[in-house]
Amino acid sequence: MNRLAELQEWRQAEHGPGTEADGNPAPGPEGRAAEMAGGPAGHPPAPPPGNDGLRAPPAEEPFYLPTFDETDLFEHCHHNGLAVMLKGPTGCGKTRFVEHMAWRLRRPLVTVSCHDDLSASDLIGRYLIRHDSVQWQDGPLTTAVRMGAICYLDEIVEARQDTIVVLHSLTDHRRTLTIDKTGEVLEAAPGFQMVISYNPGYQRMMKDLKPSTRQRFVALDFDFPTPEREAGIVVHEGGIGRADADALVALATKLRGFQDRGLAEAPSTRLLVATAQLMKRGIGIKRACQVALVSPLSDDTSLLGAMNDLLDATFV
Repeated sequence: MNRLAELQEWRQAEHGPGTEADGNPAPGPEGRAAEMAGGPAGHPPAPPPGNDGLRAPPAEEPFYLPTFDETDLFEHCHHNGLAVMLKGPTGCGKTRFVEHMAWRLRRPLVTVSCHDDLSASDLIGRYLIRHDSVQWQDGPLTTAVRMGAICYLDEIVEARQDTIVVLHSLTDHRRTLTIDKTGEVLEAAPGFQMVISYNPGYQRMMKDLKPSTRQRFVALDFDFPTPEREAGIVVHEGGIGRADADALVALATKLRGFQDRGLAEAPSTRLLVATAQLMKRGIGIKRACQVALVSPLSDDTSLLGAMNDLLDATFV
């Protein structure tokens, strides 16, 4: 069975009676996990990952600690077919939030990391030579449209403008994707949702979204959690005690003040979790902070010296 047929069979089973697609209430978290694993609801296991980037929603809930009402807002957007734009600094939890929502909504997820060379063909698909024939291969965006998946384009401003334009017809009332090379006009399957993210701190005039693109999205603003919540995340993800987590967060808060002194990017929650994971493996807190929290932030000698002085003063 080829990949598309495999995915279509899974989607047909996934949209069987009693699921969201027919208008009935979606099952709770336990039901979602059981169904995706081929449990009591009778759904077959999700197909294995392929080159199209499609991933079934995880059986276990990805840990995410809501900051405000972003999970409820995302659900409302999903059920109304609205595209969502996530704005926030690197490592503040945008990607984990999308993974959590894919689990919560029981939707497959396609993730694309955008870059300067990302072309429309990379997203939509292309013809490939296979042995003695030429076959069409869907790209990740087309797969998401066909399968009713959440399509997550990470760091969208890194992509070329001519690539971003292909999203327009999917993010308004049309919800269609035109494939010029095959002559198809695909209507997005039920459950499809476009989600993009970017870091406003990296914006430049030549790498900003056009107003015609921006105004097709509902924008959710992300930032680092409050110290109390951030410490809770570090405890859960890093596996260390609360006192050590509080100390790491306090240090990160001070280091974030170095942005006024030329630090390009503030230390992220992701770096704190990496530091905690080293500590859990027996690395001393000061050494773990040096290699996982301070050194990744900059190559500037004077700036690193000042941050290391702060580290020395914090952990004598």
